[in-house]
Amino acid sequence: MTRYGNLLRAALITGVASAALAGCGMMSKSNTASFSGAMNAASEVPPNMTRGSGMAEAWLNRDTNVLKYKIVYTGLSGPATAAHFHGPAAAGANAGVVLPFANAASPIEGQATLTPAQAADLVAGKWYANIHTAANPGGEIRGQMLPKM
Repeated sequence: MTRYGNLLRAALITGVASAALAGCGMMSKSNTASFSGAMNAASEVPPNMTRGSGMAEAWLNRDTNVLKYKIVYTGLSGPATAAHFHGPAAAGANAGVVLPFANAASPIEGQATLTPAQAADLVAGKWYANIHTAANPGGEIRGQMLPKM
């Protein structure tokens, strides 16, 4: 084979390999949106004076609308009596329960398939996590679920 032929073959192989690698990179992009909300008593509506705090995290698969979540908290005035996601509501407003948790004890972990409307509200920052206690039946700590950047 001539020198020109060898150079042409090397260029073609390099180009094909580069295109294949670029394609692999495109396929590995995740279609998962992440959310978090720092939970505290001051975020409740109305606010209360308890010292509880926590963190709510969630991951939404945009292809399937499957939401996975984990909520951890500490320092409540007593045992949690209920816990769930509420929406749609902006920070400072209340809304109904959209996703109850099977167990209110920390850590709370689970998953659910959302409707397209529920997924849109979550992505728009209109969901919040809420932990209730006997002393604060309307909610002791709350965290607005905001998209992570």
